[in-house]
Amino acid sequence: MEKLYKILKVLILILALAVLVVGSYVLYDRLSGQVEIPSLTAAPETGEASKTAAPDFTVYDEEGNAYRLSDFQGQPVILNFWASWCGPCTSEMPDIEHAYQEYGDQIQFLLVNLTDGYQETVDSAQSYIQEQGYTFPVYYDTDLEAANAYTVSAIPATYFIDGEGNIASTYRGAMSAEVLQQRIDQLLGN
Repeated sequence: MEKLYKILKVLILILALAVLVVGSYVLYDRLSGQVEIPSLTAAPETGEASKTAAPDFTVYDEEGNAYRLSDFQGQPVILNFWASWCGPCTSEMPDIEHAYQEYGDQIQFLLVNLTDGYQETVDSAQSYIQEQGYTFPVYYDTDLEAANAYTVSAIPATYFIDGEGNIASTYRGAMSAEVLQQRIDQLLGN
């Protein structure tokens, strides 16, 4: 009798779990169509693409001079958030350096280091850049103003901003050379 009771108890638990899973699926299916998730790059399904102004922020160069994103208005910008301890960030840097060498006269490159003072310092970031021999301009987000303006929660994160100061596209994660080239071509209208 006790064995039958245990089997019945297990069957009831399995049935309850099945009801919970099916109920969750039905609820998700019905409610997910009602939720609109905002995006910086969202475009309507028809008509012209929406234009989202790139949020302005202040970052600093290695001498401590302040720069605002709006200082670069009038030319396209590649805004890349990175840190030297981030493997995916460092994996895409050779391709960014190559693109900077090729397009640095047409596009402003802003490689913004997330300089929190703990995991990353100005010194550790500068040492990394010097060791690798990179020549692209690096800016330090010591106040994390830029990261907060773009709600950066994972790096690398790259924003492609047109000459009018609007976000043309974004990319989360490490870019391949091909993806970077495609985004540059779109930014330059090629």
